[in-house]
Amino acid sequence: MWKTIIASLALFSSLAFAGPKVVFETTLGAFTVELDKEKAPITVANFVKYVKDGSYVGTQFHRVIPGFMAQGGGLDKDMKPVPTYSPIKNEASNGLKNEVATIAMARTRDPNSATRQFFINYNNNEYLNFSDDKQKPSAGYAVFGKVTRGFETVKKMSEVPTTTKGNFRDVPKTAIIITNASLMP
Repeated sequence: MWKTIIASLALFSSLAFAGPKVVFETTLGAFTVELDKEKAPITVANFVKYVKDGSYVGTQFHRVIPGFMAQGGGLDKDMKPVPTYSPIKNEASNGLKNEVATIAMARTRDPNSATRQFFINYNNNEYLNFSDDKQKPSAGYAVFGKVTRGFETVKKMSEVPTTTKGNFRDVPKTAIIITNASLMP
C-alpha cells in the first residue's frame, strides 16, 4: 500500500503550490512541506509565524492514527499545551482537499478555532473537506500545503505503537519530537 501511495505522491509533488517551504526535522527524520499562500493566505501566514518564532521546536506529534493522519505542533514533550496566538479564520473553502500528504489545520468544533496544531493526511480524507451541500454541510479542515519531500518520515510515524496518556488517545509510546522547523531560502 505505501509503495502505491509514495508513487502517487511523486506525481502529486509535481503540482507546485505557490508559497514558502518549511523543513521539519524530527526524532524520526526530516520532511519538507510546501505551503499554498495563494489559496490559504491567512493559514500560511499563521503557520509561518510559529515557524519563525521557533515555537514548533520541542513540540511533538501527539496523535498518530495509521491510515488517517499524524497531528502535532501544539503539545510539548510532557504533553503540556504550548502558547498560541489568536485563532484564525477557517479557509477550508479554498478548493484544496484533504488528500494523501496534504497538511491541514487542526481545530475544535468551532470552525474558526485553529491556532498552531496541524495534521498530515495519510489518506484521502474526503469527509474532512469543506462542503456547502445542503444535505451534508461541513465547515471542513483547511488544507494549506503538502509534503513534497520525506513522506517516508511521516509514514514512519504511523508505525510507532500508540497508547493513551491522560485524556489523549493515539499517542506514540516513543515521543516523536520536532527538533527543528525552518523556512527554506
